[in-house]
Amino acid sequence: MHVKVLGPGCARCKRLEELTREAAQETGIPVEIEHVTDPTRFIDYSVITTPGLVVEEQVKMSGRLPRREEIVAWLKEAAGSQ
Repeated sequence: MHVKVLGPGCARCKRLEELTREAAQETGIPVEIEHVTDPTRFIDYSVITTPGLVVEEQVKMSGRLPRREEIVAWLKEAAGSQ
């Protein structure tokens, strides 16, 4: 499964990446995480406010830090649709 963390590399963006890794480990779903720091690529996903999280090319959230439980649910949902 491919997941993208969108953000310039700030503390919140790094925390989102950590939370995503923790959620993936909790679910046992193999996840490849790409940290996208190029602001021109944020526009490809219509993300204006970072951090943003994209799971299998679907934007799940932007502008806030989700709870780990939310990320777990998004990963399970994406894994179920594959």
